[in-house]
Amino acid sequence: MSEAPLIMLAAGGTGGHLFPAEALGVALMKRGVRVRLVTDSRAIQYGGLFSKDMFDIVPSETVRNKRPWALARTGAILAAGGMMALALLRKQKPRAVVGFGGYPTLPPLLAAKLLGIPTVVHDANAVMGRANKLLSRSASAVAASLPGVLDHDASLAAKTTVTGTPMRPAILAAAGVAYNALDATGPLRILVVGGSQGARIMADIVPPAIERLEPSLWSRLMIVQQVRDEDMTRVRALYDRLKVNAELAPFFTDLPVRLASSHLIVSRSGAGTVAELAAIGRPSILVPLPGAIDQDQFANAGVLQDVGGAIRIPQSEFTPDRLASEISALASEPARLADMAKNAKAVGKLDAAERLADLVVKVAGI
Repeated sequence: MSEAPLIMLAAGGTGGHLFPAEALGVALMKRGVRVRLVTDSRAIQYGGLFSKDMFDIVPSETVRNKRPWALARTGAILAAGGMMALALLRKQKPRAVVGFGGYPTLPPLLAAKLLGIPTVVHDANAVMGRANKLLSRSASAVAASLPGVLDHDASLAAKTTVTGTPMRPAILAAAGVAYNALDATGPLRILVVGGSQGARIMADIVPPAIERLEPSLWSRLMIVQQVRDEDMTRVRALYDRLKVNAELAPFFTDLPVRLASSHLIVSRSGAGTVAELAAIGRPSILVPLPGAIDQDQFANAGVLQDVGGAIRIPQSEFTPDRLASEISALASEPARLADMAKNAKAVGKLDAAERLADLVVKVAGI
């Protein structure tokens, strides 16, 4: 028997890039297609579909500043990654390479172009990322999570298919859990996350915001918060002083389950997070990461805010007083929280992995 066709998946080493790649991998394997992941060393901390014998580490570097020495260093690392990617693709002979964003996708997708291997670029943001912008010009096809992202560019729009963001199995399972409406006197479950490594802004703002709530609400709170190791002691001390029920950790491996069990999520607004909130259908307060060139997180949060599924707070306005005011108002309006959950779920796409798999198989000629 001939060996099953292979699709290479290329993704940056963060959850926002890796989780959609995992979801596509699951969909392709169900169709009898082999998959391998090309990524950077950060991916080692993630479990899921990709065991160690299923992924390849290729050197890569993000463009962090435009100083000549920094650009030269980045270029040298990307060039070395490109040489490794060329050797890897010649050895593995994939039928197509699919990129999910981040600079680690540059070496394998550019190598695929040089070798004449079809490529697909998937972008999960409301504003296309810089690496994907570069790669999409030569890609065989482009997949977008949201409609209208590339309407301003006729050449890209012509080869773009709106698929949504592929959801890993754990999120699909969580999406089947109905929103547990808040009881006016019962526990209020709040999940606070800040990205794959946590965010200091959440440690700085959320605990003092909780302190500003009416003391009668403290006993109802059940907080799960992602906290960096260096911030753990001070965050724990404040919650202990208030006698608030709080579970703190740098990373939660069962985040989909925790999303599903929450009444409210306070989070950054990365593309993956926004897509998962929509898929599961949970209300949120979203704080976009400032300073991004394309303001992609601000646009991502707007997708849920515009349909009434989230409250978007720019970081410049994300103060303990503002957050306390929003939490207090939501706690007093259980029906509003339920409506936000319903509105968020209305824009979720649970079949995105299958849609993207259809496109990849077509491009690969399988």
